[in-house]
Amino acid sequence: MRTRTTIFGYLLGLAACLPVCAAAQLAPDTVRAIDAVVNKALEDTSVPSVSLAIVKDGKIAYTKAYGIARLDTGTPATTEMRYKIGSNTKQFVAAAMLLLVQDGKVSLDDKVARYLPDLTRANDITIRQLLSHTAGYVDYYPLDYLAPYMAKPTTVNAILSDWGKRPLSFEPGTRWEYSNTGYAIAGRIIEIASGMSLDDFMRTRMTGKLAMTSVIDTSTTAWDSRDPQGYEVAALGPPRPAHPEGKYWIWAAGNLAMTASDLARWDIGLMHDGLLTSASRKELSRETLLSNGTGTHYGLGLFVRTTDEGHLRWDHGGEASGFRTQNTLFPDDDIAIVVLTNGTAGTSDKLTSDIEALLFAQAADPAAPAALSTVRTLFAQLQEGRPDRSVMTDALNTYFSDQVVADFASSLKSLGSSVNVTQTRTDRRGGLFYRFFKIKGADKTVGAATYFTPDGKLDQFIVYPR
Repeated sequence: MRTRTTIFGYLLGLAACLPVCAAAQLAPDTVRAIDAVVNKALEDTSVPSVSLAIVKDGKIAYTKAYGIARLDTGTPATTEMRYKIGSNTKQFVAAAMLLLVQDGKVSLDDKVARYLPDLTRANDITIRQLLSHTAGYVDYYPLDYLAPYMAKPTTVNAILSDWGKRPLSFEPGTRWEYSNTGYAIAGRIIEIASGMSLDDFMRTRMTGKLAMTSVIDTSTTAWDSRDPQGYEVAALGPPRPAHPEGKYWIWAAGNLAMTASDLARWDIGLMHDGLLTSASRKELSRETLLSNGTGTHYGLGLFVRTTDEGHLRWDHGGEASGFRTQNTLFPDDDIAIVVLTNGTAGTSDKLTSDIEALLFAQAADPAAPAALSTVRTLFAQLQEGRPDRSVMTDALNTYFSDQVVADFASSLKSLGSSVNVTQTRTDRRGGLFYRFFKIKGADKTVGAATYFTPDGKLDQFIVYPR
C-alpha cells in the first residue's frame, strides 16, 4: 500500500450517478464547475472513474460518481460503490488507538515492549512514534508497484516477524520516514489491548457509530463484481486490470474500502468530535516534532498543514493496487473533500486541488455564482447574436455595436451550446470587480476577461483565444 450492456442498462447506470445534494448547500454554478473539472480530468483515460463527496457546514453537501467502474462490462460508476482507500486507513487506526487511550487501556507514550517485546528496540519506541512515522521500522511496502511476493497471502505475524525485527532505519524520533510496518505493529497492539480483532474494534467503536454501513476490511471480505475494478498503466499505455495485494499485506496500513459518502461521514465525525474527545482530536492533529525540534507536517495518521491562504488542512492520500484516493479536511472551515479513483495516476490529487479552489473561491467571493450565471447566459446570447443589454453598463452597450455582436456570433457559434464556464481568477481595480473565465466548447477553449460594477452589471466582456 502506497501513499501516494444494453442501452437501457447503461442509461439506468447513468441515472444512478446523478448527484445527491443533502441540503442543496453548493450553489448550482459551483456544482457545474465541479462537474466540469472532473469530466476534464477523466480525459486522462488512465483513471476510468471518480467518486467524490463534499462536506460543507457539517453535512454531506454533494456526492457524485463519474466514469466507468469496470471497463470490460462498461459498468458506470455509482455513488453506492466502494473504493479501496489505501493509506487513508491510517487515520482510522490512529483514531482507534486514541479510543483505547480514552478507555485508559493504552498511553501514546507506552513502549512497544509492553505489547510486543520481541520487536527491534521495543523498549525504546513508543506508540506515538509508530503512528507518526518516527519509530524507524523499515517500511515493508515502499515500492510503487506490486512486488511478486506481495501478490500471495501473508499474515500479520509474518510481517512483524520479518520487518518488525530488522535493524531500524534511524534512531527513534530523529527522522520522519513513512512506514507501513509501524502501522502493522500499531494494529496488532490495538488487538492486544482491546481483546478484539482490529476489524471488530473499528466496526463496533467507530464505523458503526458513524453509520458508515459500506465499510469492509479487504483482508477478510472478498472484492466482487459489484465493486469497481482497479486499474494500472505501463508508461503511457492503456489501463489494465491491476492484480490486488495478497491478503493481509495492507491490513492496518491500508485495508479499508468504502463509499465516498461514508468517508465523508468519517470526516464529519472527526471535525465535530463525533468520535473522539477534544483532547484526543488535538493529539491526532498535533504536528509531530523530531527530537531536534524540526516539524514533520504530520500528526497521527494525518498530514497537518496550513495553506498559503491560511486555512488549516488535515489530509492524507491512499493507494492500494489499482486505486488511488485523497481525503482532505479543513476543520476550521467545516469543509472536506473526498476523491476516490480506480486508477493510480495523480487524478485524485489534482481534483482535490481544483475543487478546493472552487469551494474557497465561493466562500471568499459570495457574488461569484451570480457572476458565473450572468457570464454563461450572456455568452450563449452572444453566440446567437442577441445579447441582453440590460445586464450591461452604457459603456459596454456602446462597445457591443452591431458589427461586434455579429463578429461574436459568427466566431463563437462553433463552440456549441454545451459550454463549460469556470471562473479562474478574480481581482479589484478602479472600483470594479475583475473576473476571468475559461469557456470550454466542443472544439476549442476561449477566455473571457470581465469587469463587474458593484451592483452586478457588466462593464467589460472581452473574449480571447486560449
